[in-house]
Amino acid sequence: MRFTAEVVVSGIKRSKGDMDGVKYDSTKFYIDTDLDDRSGNAKGKATTEYSMGTSEEFPRYEHLPMPFKAVGTFSQVTTGKITKLVLEELKPVAAAKVPQ
Repeated sequence: MRFTAEVVVSGIKRSKGDMDGVKYDSTKFYIDTDLDDRSGNAKGKATTEYSMGTSEEFPRYEHLPMPFKAVGTFSQVTTGKITKLVLEELKPVAAAKVPQ
């Protein structure tokens, strides 16, 4: 299943290197996500980490003021046991206002 949603990106981080002979190369996007308030024990937002592309994605977004609004394209995928959302594309829309 594939869908788009307007999101607020609170931060980005690139990582590239080698750990114990295993290479890694990614950019992480921290996207505001509503907390599950159905039980009455939570309220507000937290950030969810999504990986997208390699560290080469970082320069495309580093000039933007944080947080920023964007349209994200997500895919819902499963292993048969575990279902997760994968960030496939991110198109900045405008800078988001930081709450005071």
